[in-house]
Amino acid sequence: MKTVLILMTALLLHGCLGMPESVKPVGQFELARYLGKWYEVARLDHSFERGLTRVSAEYSLRNDGGVAVLNRGYSEASGVWQEAEGKAYFVNDHDEGYLKVSFFGPFYGSYVVFDLDRENYQYSFVSGPDSSYLWLLSRKPTVTPEVREWFIRLSEERGFDTDELIWVKQQ
Repeated sequence: MKTVLILMTALLLHGCLGMPESVKPVGQFELARYLGKWYEVARLDHSFERGLTRVSAEYSLRNDGGVAVLNRGYSEASGVWQEAEGKAYFVNDHDEGYLKVSFFGPFYGSYVVFDLDRENYQYSFVSGPDSSYLWLLSRKPTVTPEVREWFIRLSEERGFDTDELIWVKQQ
């Protein structure tokens, strides 16, 4: 019985580290350039972010070689800021935009950078383990119409339901 529970737990934990078949992580990913503050411009809805505005994520190096994650958003309904601290580690090579992130102990989910402003690291398109997780992140609270259109087009091509996107209020 103990072996069955361990196997089931391992399968459950591993199941959150996949990605949609149509999504491929970027190569030549440079973590040092990715670190810092990002604003959440758009997302698909999930309970852990529902109702939040002014959402941001800050990434910094951890002593163990991983990435410290601080997600922050403002709940207009309750009038308070909410924060979630996590940690992330590369799943494969350190130059591939494929990480696993955890906010709850040993439970990890996928963080897949599938498009990125390679020149200046000013925007990033991120997926989770399946097509119900999608984010557009930017170094600034807004993006140009061209980036917005590119995000929608690329996301639609990869099977995401862009009609359900939430465009995050940053002000």
